[in-house]
Amino acid sequence: MVEPQSWATRRMSNPRLLDSTSTTATTNSSSAASVPADDQVLDIPATPPGDVRGNNAYYYSSAVGSYFSPTVLTASIIASWYFSNIGVLLLNKYLLSFYGYRYPIFLTMLHMISCAAYSHIAIRFLEIVPFQQILSRRQFLKIFALSAIFCFSVVCGNTSLRYLPVSFNQAIGATTPFFTAIFAFLITCKKESAEVYLALMPVVFGIVLASNSEPLFHLFGFLVCVGSTAGRALKSVVQGILLTSEAEKLHSMNLLLYMAPMAAMILLPFTLYIEGNVAAATVEHARRDPFIIFLLVGNATVAYLVNLTNFMVTKHTSALTLQVLGNAKAAVAAVVSVLIFRNPVTVMGMAGFAVTIMGVVLYSEAKKRCKVTTH
Repeated sequence: MVEPQSWATRRMSNPRLLDSTSTTATTNSSSAASVPADDQVLDIPATPPGDVRGNNAYYYSSAVGSYFSPTVLTASIIASWYFSNIGVLLLNKYLLSFYGYRYPIFLTMLHMISCAAYSHIAIRFLEIVPFQQILSRRQFLKIFALSAIFCFSVVCGNTSLRYLPVSFNQAIGATTPFFTAIFAFLITCKKESAEVYLALMPVVFGIVLASNSEPLFHLFGFLVCVGSTAGRALKSVVQGILLTSEAEKLHSMNLLLYMAPMAAMILLPFTLYIEGNVAAATVEHARRDPFIIFLLVGNATVAYLVNLTNFMVTKHTSALTLQVLGNAKAAVAAVVSVLIFRNPVTVMGMAGFAVTIMGVVLYSEAKKRCKVTTH
């Protein structure tokens, strides 16, 4: 790194500059007489390396860091993560169940288009992370396969919100570790320790308890929500298999940049075949009630913020912290949804949700201990 230099050292290194500055100092002696000579030395900050200078994120981070302390900045990012995650859930629920916009596939396609557009701006213009290219046809096909699984998971999740309350949706979503362990065993033959498998028992027991006592239980909604949770787990396992080599690894934001437009293209024929001429129906709805434009644009924007804040939380804390926050997020989202939508809950349902969350926490701790023992 280049050491900081002072104006005085540069001035003294050049005799001609010394003579001119001396003359200037004599001419302006009346204005500088009251200031000590040492106080007139101006520090010139070290020039950052070329790769850092080319990254706008460096200047953004420096500017933000100068205004906010690290603690305040981290807390703000975590709060934004909570707001975006819970916000997109509540907006989806409001649109699909209460507002009467019954097009979950088209809504998911809007989310993907939004993620593609915002990712392009964040990576190519704001340079939040370095841009990575797809290097081969094989890598492209792998990303396309992940996009298909991603589509299935998100569409099922949005569809389930038409039939289930957010609180029950989040309870089912908390069982993701259970499906991850199953797919890891079936696909990669990876076996976990007995402690890890025992920790998954409360996860399953809690969701069975919550399902039996859920006042607004809907079988189809339950099945598609389970499908969404399983799809999310399958994506994480398949992603670990397909993009394992160093040459094919992509940053999460670059992966989203490629997956989002692929997912939108996959969803387009399905929304046209299943939901009909949804674009014309949306335009007609907007003529009667322009507020839907605000809802759809806001919903799609918040859907991207979920992915952006995911990355920011991991960058400023750790992946483990994100996992812990995710466990707490499910409980917070359930409470907020009950307060807003006033859906009925039972004591047994709340107990089942609590048992599921406890099982997820035990699973995380067991996995962490196994990793420490292995290494």
